[in-house]
Parts: sequence; structure tokens; C-alpha cells
Amino acid sequence: MIVKREILTKLEAWKNEPDRSPLIIQGARQIGKSWTVAEFGRTMYKHTAIFNFDKQEELKHIFEKTKDAKRILGELELYTDVPLLKEDTLIFFDEIQECKAALNSLKYFKEDAPEYHIIAAGSLLGVAVNQKRTRNNTDRDNNYHNETFPVGKVSFLEMYPVTFREYLRMSDATLMQQAESRMTELEPLPEILFNKLSEQFRRFQICGGLPKPCSDMLDGAGIAKIENDLTELRKSYEYDFTKHVEAKDIPRIREIWRSIPSQLSRENKKFIFRVVREGARAREYESALDWLVLSGMVYRIYLTETPRLPLKHYENTTAFKVYMLDQAILRTMAELPPEAIVAKGDLLKEFKGAMAENFVLSSLLTQGFFSPHYWTISGNKAEVDFLIQDGIEIHPVEVKAEDNISGQSFKVYQEKYSPTLRLRFSMKNLKVNGNILNIPLFLCDWLKDILEFPKTKEIGG
Repeated sequence: MIVKREILTKLEAWKNEPDRSPLIIQGARQIGKSWTVAEFGRTMYKHTAIFNFDKQEELKHIFEKTKDAKRILGELELYTDVPLLKEDTLIFFDEIQECKAALNSLKYFKEDAPEYHIIAAGSLLGVAVNQKRTRNNTDRDNNYHNETFPVGKVSFLEMYPVTFREYLRMSDATLMQQAESRMTELEPLPEILFNKLSEQFRRFQICGGLPKPCSDMLDGAGIAKIENDLTELRKSYEYDFTKHVEAKDIPRIREIWRSIPSQLSRENKKFIFRVVREGARAREYESALDWLVLSGMVYRIYLTETPRLPLKHYENTTAFKVYMLDQAILRTMAELPPEAIVAKGDLLKEFKGAMAENFVLSSLLTQGFFSPHYWTISGNKAEVDFLIQDGIEIHPVEVKAEDNISGQSFKVYQEKYSPTLRLRFSMKNLKVNGNILNIPLFLCDWLKDILEFPKTKEIGG
């Protein structure tokens, strides 16, 4: 079963923009970028022309010998069976990071041929687009990079793995509609509805949001098939380390990647370089961690001890937590069997908590909360999992894997800062308690909608 992605509506909005720029879609490998763009072309255009720079290396020569957009289009027509029409053809440059000249050409399409609809995407495109100056860069290297990237001439769209919301729509659209009609009241869901949603959510926790295992879960392919898919995907990510990284950096990237489950298994989930390898120093591994972040394979959130606007201004860049792009990949890397997900109680409490946090963070990012932080006070006497900025409000977010919501950190934060609203995700029912809004984990993908509801319902009054 193919999962229909909500990003398609954003692509449609891009198509209808009067001053449209070429669009770059960023995101990790294996999250469905190529399929999504092809599906968008199939449903919204008469023709779709796909040019893959990894499979068709000869395409690179077209862009390397000219910067004339019209001439490039004329030569590209020799490599496709569809006409390249101004309004009726979607032109898709896939794996564009393999050709710097093609990436550079996007600015000429914006300037000289804006009537053509162009989308670019690619594996590890984030690395190519966001290359930073390192200690070994020369000025010539940096000037070359600045000339290569079409600054100000393109639009960007971030793409993430499949959400539980997208999964549920495919699995049980009626159940999703029932949940959406009930959640507006911010009252507990009926027990039968809560239990059905919980069951669907635990299934999603097992397969995660990468399209292949997710589709297999929806198709009832069986746990063995899903686990094999996840193992192969994990191996393919590690293969990227050897294919796209300089040989000297491969061991450090692999060591950081493989250390993340153990980093998140600790009560204090702050990333510590010596957990990667005994005696490891931050300066030796910083570039390796940057590569993983820019590739979209991991998410990094920074500490702030001062929850004021803007959060980014008060972040401590020397203290951070690192999460995986997908909670199921995290689970398989930790060799945690699917049975542990459905088991209730304190079994593997810390790691199940880490998976829940990983899920919530992915959901926050997908919904547009682009700079979540976390909060502690001196001495780590209290910690709030996430802080999110919603307009001019900062909401503290606490995440619990099950229905045990004990802990003092939320109370400490309340006493110190008196926030208007506190958000707690757990497996307890939807409920307002003072200024705490408890949201079941399976409703996390609806947070943007839920935050609108309190405007018509008093919280904390």
C-alpha cells in the first residue's frame, strides 16, 4: 500500500504561486522524496520529465558546458520521451547533488525561464547545500561553493518520514475522522476510541515512518518482513558513509551513528562524545556529527537554560541531544524486539521513553516547530524534554512513554517561569488539568490543530 503524503498539498501551493522559484526538497534518504514528486507530477501535470543524475551521468555534461537555460532545456529533450512544456510539464531533477552545475543552473532557470516548473531533490542534498567552512577549507573552495549554490533563487521544502497521521489515514480513515471530531472539545476520548487509536499507534511504533516497512505494516506483510526491511534500510544508511564521505571521516561518522541508542538509553540524554569512544574529544568528532545532521539522518536539539524569545538566541551550543530520523530505526539499532513495544509497565523504561521522545520530536519538526530546544537548571536537578515556540508563547513539553506521569521537573519549571500552557504527551487520555494539557502520544501529529482549540476553551484559568 502506498502512503499518500500530506506534503503533496504544499507542492500544489508551490505550483500555484505567481512568482514561483525552482523548488529544492530536502530530507534524508529513503523517506519517499522521489515517489512523492513523481506522484505530484502524475496528478497535477500533463507530463512529468524525470532526470536522474545518479543513473544518467551523461546529463552532467549538458550543465557543465552551458549556463543558458533554454539551451539546457533543448538538450534535455533528447533524454526524455515527454515534451518540456512551460506550464504543462513538471521537470524533476533527481539526485541533483551529483551535479553541482545542475544545482547552480537553478538560478538561471529562475532568471531566464521562470515559466518552467522545476523541482530538485536528492539523497544527502542537505550536505551539498549546507556545506560549512571547515578549518581545512581554502578561500577558493568557499568561493566555488558560493558560486555553485543559487542563493536567493530557489525555494526550499523540508520533507520527513511518514507521520502517524498519514499512516492512520491509510490504515483506518474512519477511525481518524472519529478522533478528529472528538479532540476539538479537549475532553477524554471514549475508551473504545482511545484503545483503537492506541493499538494503531503501537503498530506504527514498530514499523516507523520509512515508507517501505510502513507500507508492509499496512499490507499485513508480517513482522519478519518489516524487521528485514528496517535492517536493510539501516545498512543502506551506513553504506552512505562509505559512498559519500572521505575515507578518513568514515570511522567517526559510523561511531557516532552507532552510539546514539546508548546515548538515549541513559537517564540524562545529553550527547557525550566520550560515550562514542573512550577518550573521544568534541573537536575530533564535530564535523562527523555535522555530516549526520545535514544528511537528515539525525536531529540535534540544543539546551537552553533561559526560556525566552527567541529560543535560538539563548541556546547553549555546547550541550545538546541527538535523535534518529525514525524511532523504528532507533529500535532496531538497539536490537529491541517488537514485543517490547506492546508490553506495558516499566520494561525497558528508559529506552521506551527515548523512542517516545524521538517520535514526538519528529512530529514537532514535521509540523513546523523547527527549533525545539530542551531545558535544564544548573546541576541537572530538573529537565524538560522540549521547549517549543508557538508565536510569542513558549510551551514546555514533557514526554512519557506510558501512563506513568510522575516527576518533578514540570513542577519546577512551572514554579520558576509560570508558563501559560504546559504540554504533556503520554498514554493517558486527552485532558485539561489547570495549565497542563495532556495529549495522548498518538495525537501528537495534531498538535498544531489542538493549540488552536484552547482559544475557545479556557485553560489554566
